[in-house]
Amino acid sequence: MSRAAEKILFANPVAQFKSQRKEILAAIESICDNGPYILGSAVEDFENAFAAWHGLANCVGVGSGTDALTLALRAFGIGAGDEVITVSFTALATASAILATGAKPVLVDVTPSAFTMDAQKVEAAVTSRTRAIIPVHLYGYPCDMDAAMAIARKHGLIVIEDCAQAHGALYKGKKAGTIGNAGCFSFYPTKNLGAIGDAGAVITSDAAIAEKIKEFRQYGWNKDRIAHNVSTVSRMDPLQAVILSVKLKALDASTSARRTLAQTYDDAINWQKFGKPAAQPDAISAYHLYVITAKDRSRVIGKLAAANIAAGIHYEFPVHKNPGYAPCVAMPANGMPVTDRLSEAVLSLPMYPEFPKADAVGIAKIINEA
Repeated sequence: MSRAAEKILFANPVAQFKSQRKEILAAIESICDNGPYILGSAVEDFENAFAAWHGLANCVGVGSGTDALTLALRAFGIGAGDEVITVSFTALATASAILATGAKPVLVDVTPSAFTMDAQKVEAAVTSRTRAIIPVHLYGYPCDMDAAMAIARKHGLIVIEDCAQAHGALYKGKKAGTIGNAGCFSFYPTKNLGAIGDAGAVITSDAAIAEKIKEFRQYGWNKDRIAHNVSTVSRMDPLQAVILSVKLKALDASTSARRTLAQTYDDAINWQKFGKPAAQPDAISAYHLYVITAKDRSRVIGKLAAANIAAGIHYEFPVHKNPGYAPCVAMPANGMPVTDRLSEAVLSLPMYPEFPKADAVGIAKIINEA
């Protein structure tokens, strides 16, 4: 491999910063010199640009991806006594956001082929208390949104897309986040569009919902600073906004680089030994992560570690396997057999736009031999 002496990370946001260092530092300096230091035109500029990139009219910048989900749920009136259907095979943030509103997460299994929400399981989980569905576009792979929207229409439910890992993913030519009632994004540093700190956003075609989220991100204030609702504070920092504005200009190119790297892995890995999420009709991944399944994951991790290569596991402990969350969620009677099986087998290989293709080939060689 080309960098045998250097530790190879499975994500490397510093590499992206270095590739855009001059422009990012100039943007940060402009805020430090001119302000404002809370919200202001820098945040508005990013909101407008991110909304336009999705072909929508409204974007609201908030403090994190988790807050984006929480405030979107609250804006649609979801709270105590309500149920929200989502998956267990996701980051804890998805369930955490639901619980923060007072609603109950109702967990369903994923499909063994796509690793994303199983629509048949969703249909079976709907009750008189169900108010919303949160499909999670996992690893950058879009969910079956036709199925999710059909169930939502049938039962009068809200659909809020968890797009934390899916900036630029496409479903039938539409960008993730533009199909449901709202799309929620994280800009955590390792995301496809990452800040240098925490930040998040909600996009929606509903102007009234966008205004509610703007109120909820700042005490419940309206434009006259009168609060008709009680809320917390979750504002996008203008420093993060200008950093994201710089990076947004390169997002299409970096997504293309991720897809090229994924193809390199696809061509080099021995698929008789490993598995991966199957390609779905009309869905194009943004490859936030490149995930395989291995029958003997610990052995593969050991071989990679011996070569100074870090691998990740997303997710070794799904929501229902976390003792703090297990008592707070609803589970199907037959459990989560697919999620449980995947949690013991998934392995994330290095994936970021600046990662050399030659190194990906070298990693494939190592795991093929393992």
